[in-house]
Amino acid sequence: MNELFDKPGLQITTILLLLPIIFALILIVVKINYIVGQSFKRRELRRIKESVKHLTPEEIENLKKREKELEYKLSGNELSAHETVEDPRGIVNKASEVSDLRFLETKRKDANYIKIPEKEKNLILTFLGCSIFWLIAGTTVGEYLGIKFVSPDIDHVSWLSFGRLRPAHTNIVFWGWASMAMVGLSYFVIPRVGNTKIHSLKLAKYSLFLMNAAVLIGSICLMAGLNNSGGEYREYVWPVMSLFAAGIVISIYNHIMTIANRKTEDIYVSNWYIVSAMMYVVVILFVGYLPFWQNGLGETIVQGYFMHQGVGMWFMFFNLGLMYYFLPQELNSPVYSYSLSILAFWTQILFYTLIGTHHFIFSPIPWWMQTIAIVASVGMIIPVTAGSVNFMMTIRGSWHRLRLSYVVPFYVVSVIFYFTGSMQGTVEAFRFTNLVWHFTDFTVAHSHLTMYGIITFMLWSFTYTLVPRLTRNNPPSIMVGLHFWFALIGVLVYTISLMIGSTEKGLMWIDKQPFIDSVVHSVPYWVWRAVGGSMMWVSHLIFAYNFYRMLKPRKDVVLPQSPSEILEIFNAQKLQ
Repeated sequence: MNELFDKPGLQITTILLLLPIIFALILIVVKINYIVGQSFKRRELRRIKESVKHLTPEEIENLKKREKELEYKLSGNELSAHETVEDPRGIVNKASEVSDLRFLETKRKDANYIKIPEKEKNLILTFLGCSIFWLIAGTTVGEYLGIKFVSPDIDHVSWLSFGRLRPAHTNIVFWGWASMAMVGLSYFVIPRVGNTKIHSLKLAKYSLFLMNAAVLIGSICLMAGLNNSGGEYREYVWPVMSLFAAGIVISIYNHIMTIANRKTEDIYVSNWYIVSAMMYVVVILFVGYLPFWQNGLGETIVQGYFMHQGVGMWFMFFNLGLMYYFLPQELNSPVYSYSLSILAFWTQILFYTLIGTHHFIFSPIPWWMQTIAIVASVGMIIPVTAGSVNFMMTIRGSWHRLRLSYVVPFYVVSVIFYFTGSMQGTVEAFRFTNLVWHFTDFTVAHSHLTMYGIITFMLWSFTYTLVPRLTRNNPPSIMVGLHFWFALIGVLVYTISLMIGSTEKGLMWIDKQPFIDSVVHSVPYWVWRAVGGSMMWVSHLIFAYNFYRMLKPRKDVVLPQSPSEILEIFNAQKLQ
């Protein structure tokens, strides 16, 4: 074991895994410190109440005297004879200060309200609503798959077999949840940064319909046993994926026309990332589905390209563009460095498009191609570091909001996972670590570290930033807190257990131990996988409830505060 940890790849991975754990522990310590502080205050309050019972008459008189002294206030007419100071224009409404620090902030109802055309708002909320439906559907399938690892004979229905449900799970969360949420959010960002309106709402609705149709028909086909017989993430048959591609092409045209009609001179960096990502995904689909170059090793190379470009140049690129808009919006502060964002943009295009074959080290693929993929994987340190530093420096000065806000922790966790997950992908490309981890559950853990820890946490951040500003309705703070902790602890339990178990499995294979021994050895880790996955699934149900509450708030009893509200009650009673 000591020799194992002498390998740089495992050392770096261990350090990277510790970063989100340390952040989670810091948040827990902050919360415990708050609870303990409140406990001490309650104890001190009881002591004070007990002391008050034994005050002497003299002490009571002194307190009354001091009370009168503190009650003295300027009346406002000291310099204007005895005229009463009035406020005929209602300029002074209410001045108050909240001195306590809250971990889950109670926000004002109308704070940062963004008014946009009603039809645009409904379009964006419909995109998000559909994406959340697919999140619940896809991860419910994933939850069932996790149970099947430890109870493989739970059913014997062909439609529910592991080989059919697994691609249904991955494709639903890829093309249904993440893709639909990203495109929906882009229909808010693109017009806002150009100070204009969406070019065509009708085209946007066509895009929504085609994307939903692709996911629905594709999922039914996969569960029925009809698939592309291709690699991971491209199991949908080509007519189904054509529907999805058509929806994206329509949105590309819509976005480009919206940008062309902008009222601003510059094109903000978010538009660079978003439109580029949409162009890349169309190219990726063409490369992945056209059969001309998919013979022999060509199919393997295309699979590496499709799989990695789908993650890096579609999901990651798109979300980074959204991040450059929503993070400054949430913090009410500018992006730290525009230059760093451009550096990250061009270096990601340069390096990420070359790394597809780093999953096929020691394969019959030409050695020079494998080496280029490893070198490009190391080159990814540049855009990842540039982006991570840019986001963290944008957050600087707002760290206190980790106690005051339920949204900022989602952003911080997504940035931490962006750095750790991406760097871990670089480390996994090293030849020794690839030898140990490839074909094990480590790949599954890494994909969840990135697609869940980065992409999904970012999309949750953007949703919690945007929807309350559109609807004026905030979700229950305690429920958002539960969502955060269930998701964070769940993904850490899920990924760490699989990484430990798959490392041991890889070493057993290197030692030429029987394959079935590695399967038996993995069972306890699969149990923890199911536990972590269950926590993640519960967090999605909470998120869906929070989204519903942002659309349809619960009607609480509200006491009248202003004269107009009191007069409204008086007039209502008078009419009865």
